[in-house]
Amino acid sequence: MIATVATVVAGSIAAAVVLMGVSYVWAPGGAAGFGIPDVPVEDRAFRSWSRVKGNRDIGTGLLLLVVLVGGPPQLLGAAMIVAAVMPACDAVTVARAGGPPAAAYGVHAATAAVMVAVGLVLLGA
Repeated sequence: MIATVATVVAGSIAAAVVLMGVSYVWAPGGAAGFGIPDVPVEDRAFRSWSRVKGNRDIGTGLLLLVVLVGGPPQLLGAAMIVAAVMPACDAVTVARAGGPPAAAYGVHAATAAVMVAVGLVLLGA
C-alpha cells in the first residue's frame, strides 16, 4: 500500500517537473519564481539560462516517467534519489544568491527531501 502511494507521489513529481520545465521554456520570464532575487527577466542571457533549466527539468521528468512505466519500483526509487540532487543544488543556488528562504528551503530543499523519502520507500518495495 505505501509503495503504491510512493509510486503515485513519484509520478506526480515527475509530471510536475515536466510541466515546470515547459513553463520555463515557453515563458522564461515566469522563471523569476525560482527564487533568485532581482532577476532581470527581460535580459536575453537570463532568458537563455531559464530555457536551459526548463530543458533540464523536461528531460528529468520524462526520464522519471519512463522508469515509472517501464521499470521495477526499486529502479524508480534509485532514480528518484539520484534526481533529488537537482532540487538540492537548486536550494543551494537560491540560498547563495540571497533568495528567500521560503524558496530555497520550502520549495527546493523540501522537494529534494520528499524525493529522497519516496525513493527510499520504493527501494524497500
